[in-house]
Amino acid sequence: MRIQLLSSLFLFSFSSYRYRVSSQPEHASFPPRGWNSYDSFDWILSEVDFLQSAEKISQRLQPYGYEYAVIDYLWYRKNVPGAYPNSLGFDVIDEWGRLIPDPDRWPSSEDGKGFTEVAQKVQSVGLKLGIHVMRGLSRQAYDANTPILDTTTGRAYEESGRLWRAKDIGITERACGWMPHGFMSVNTKLGAGRAFLRSLYEQYAEWGVDFVKHDCVFGNDLDVDEITFVSEVLQKLSRPILYSVSPGVIPTPVMEKDISGLVNMYRVTGDDWDTWGDVAAHFDVSRDFAADNKIGAKGLLGRSWPDLDMLPIGWLTDPGSGRGPYRMSNLNLDEQKTQMTLWAMARSPIMFGGDVRRLDETTSNLITNPFILEINSFSTNNMEFPFVTGTKVSAHKTTNHSRRLRRSLKEVGTSHTQFLGFTSCNHPKVNGWSIKALDQDLDQICWKESMRSHEPLCLYKRILTSSDANQMWELSNNGSLISSYSGLCVTVKSIDANVGNSGGVRSWIATGRKGEIYVALFNLNSEKTVISATISDLTKALPGKNLNATSCFGREVWSGKDFGEIKDSISMEVEMHGCALFVLNCP
Repeated sequence: MRIQLLSSLFLFSFSSYRYRVSSQPEHASFPPRGWNSYDSFDWILSEVDFLQSAEKISQRLQPYGYEYAVIDYLWYRKNVPGAYPNSLGFDVIDEWGRLIPDPDRWPSSEDGKGFTEVAQKVQSVGLKLGIHVMRGLSRQAYDANTPILDTTTGRAYEESGRLWRAKDIGITERACGWMPHGFMSVNTKLGAGRAFLRSLYEQYAEWGVDFVKHDCVFGNDLDVDEITFVSEVLQKLSRPILYSVSPGVIPTPVMEKDISGLVNMYRVTGDDWDTWGDVAAHFDVSRDFAADNKIGAKGLLGRSWPDLDMLPIGWLTDPGSGRGPYRMSNLNLDEQKTQMTLWAMARSPIMFGGDVRRLDETTSNLITNPFILEINSFSTNNMEFPFVTGTKVSAHKTTNHSRRLRRSLKEVGTSHTQFLGFTSCNHPKVNGWSIKALDQDLDQICWKESMRSHEPLCLYKRILTSSDANQMWELSNNGSLISSYSGLCVTVKSIDANVGNSGGVRSWIATGRKGEIYVALFNLNSEKTVISATISDLTKALPGKNLNATSCFGREVWSGKDFGEIKDSISMEVEMHGCALFVLNCP
């Protein structure tokens, strides 16, 4: 039986894992920090604009650890009438079907130089060059049926007595979900397919690229084989490259696989922009990944970091606008502080998205705040802290906040987030799927076991023809659900996280390298709220620290207020969508 999975849960499948790989390993010891062109230039970035931006990053942000300057997608597409993200026939490719920069936008790329000169200029000012790449093979190369370069011989790839071309390796039914006219997977089971991918990444290394953002390889576009082979290629290069795997179309349950042997950092959301809804959506996501010990987890040649996406603050464009920066972020200052604080407490990579050439003082102070950067790089024990209370501030508020807060305190419960995981079909816990008939057109595939208070996890299915193989699954007679593309089976696990029940109030806690305690209080309500936490409750999240009958000395970062000695609790009136960030020293 062939089925396609549809669900009302949120899917992360791989999310975006990043890692350093080389013959001389460099570990991704800290979350990377830099600038990405997408939020300010969409896809129309030019060499002039990029080098101007790199110069400003070097001058204003590099002293604060911002080291990557990343060229986002479609640097190979001609910016002419009719060209847009899903258009066909406007890309620049070489004789081997490999994408090369559009020479009209990137004039230094002429004569086969690619990004070599751009990389040299970026690196000469102390930065590292990153580029965005798509999955597999371009449709344009496929239609042209270009030959494949064998980098071991410098000639066209030959095997079994014949030359191999793009149409031999392209899998048309595995087109990128959000750019179907643009890209498709290649068959990595073929020597020619592996040769093509090898030629791409060896070329990036020859150009001097330091960072690759690999897109459209999971979610509905999951391609375990390509991720695996690319990681193998990168590990054999003499040049270290930071490898970022980003989502294509993220459909809906959480799908995850422990791929720490392949990548060490992962993006946990889709394409986020400057709306409060996008910011607020990250609280549950980051909580669950912290509860599953994903923050800073050990992996091959580095550590893993959940990437909450770029920071759309400062001077921006609009998604899909095809124009450069022309407006300020729609997030107000309180919302921007909330975003920066959550990114820091969750130890997400910090990739600024605004036009750095027009970096105003307020935005600059926000993204270079020393406490934020210290927490992001060096804090430990990062997790959501559920033992907080909140009271909305009204026109008739009383003066005794503490009594009202105590009365609003509710029991802390537990969130059980279910994850779909890929594993070997020989694993004993994969045989748990069965069909639950609803009606003729709306059957479900359900996991046999309920997860504590959860009903059994069920996924909608529909019968597919063999031509619709972009997301094909087979339900076997023994109850295993098999990906027809990767050959892996799907299983289910649950992650537990403590959750407070005090409405639109959230909190995170972490410890610093000098023993200080960081407590962030977030107001997700649409009005001012007094948020409070007791000193003694901090012990519940910090095993080994006994804070009972202990006084702490603290200050709040964003207001700069020194609270002096704090005996019982921390409490602060927080603006709607705003936050407070306490730094506590508790002898």
